[in-house]
Amino acid sequence: MEYGERHKKTFSRSQAKLKAEAFCAYQERAQQELRDKLYEWGLHADEVEEIISELIVDNFLNEERFAIAYVSGKFRMKGWGKIKIKQGLKHKNVSEKIIKTALSHITQEEYQEKLTETIKKKIKTDGEPKNIAQKSKLIRFLQSKGFESDLIFNKTTDILKKY
Repeated sequence: MEYGERHKKTFSRSQAKLKAEAFCAYQERAQQELRDKLYEWGLHADEVEEIISELIVDNFLNEERFAIAYVSGKFRMKGWGKIKIKQGLKHKNVSEKIIKTALSHITQEEYQEKLTETIKKKIKTDGEPKNIAQKSKLIRFLQSKGFESDLIFNKTTDILKKY
C-alpha cells in the first residue's frame, strides 16, 4: 500500500456534503464523478446516494447541464468531433438521451466550420498531402479527433481540390 492510500482522510456525512457542494460549485460534474469522489472520501453507498439526491434537489448537480458544458468545452476548446465527445460522456455514465440533447447544441454549420478549420490547420503544419500515405495520415488524425468518416472524406476532398 502506498503512503497516500493508507492516510486518506475520511469525512463525516455532513463534512462530505459540504465538500461535495464546493466540488460541484467549482465546475459542472457528472453524477459518476461525484459518486467516485464520495466513495473516495470514505462514505458508504446509502450515504453517497442520499448526498447525490440532495445535491440534485439543491441544483448543485445537474447531469444535463454537465453534458452541455462538456460538449461545449470539448468541441470549442479541444476541437473534438461528436464521436469522441459521445465516448467521453458515455465514459462518465451519462444517459444516451442526455448525450443526444447535449450534442444537439452544436449546429451543423459550426461543426462543418470546425472540421474545415482543423483540416486547414493540419495542412498548414504538415504541408499539403501529396500522396496516399499523407492523405491517410490526415484522415487518421481527423478520425482520432472524433469526426465522422463520411464528413472527413467529403471535406478533405473539397479542400484538397482547392490546393
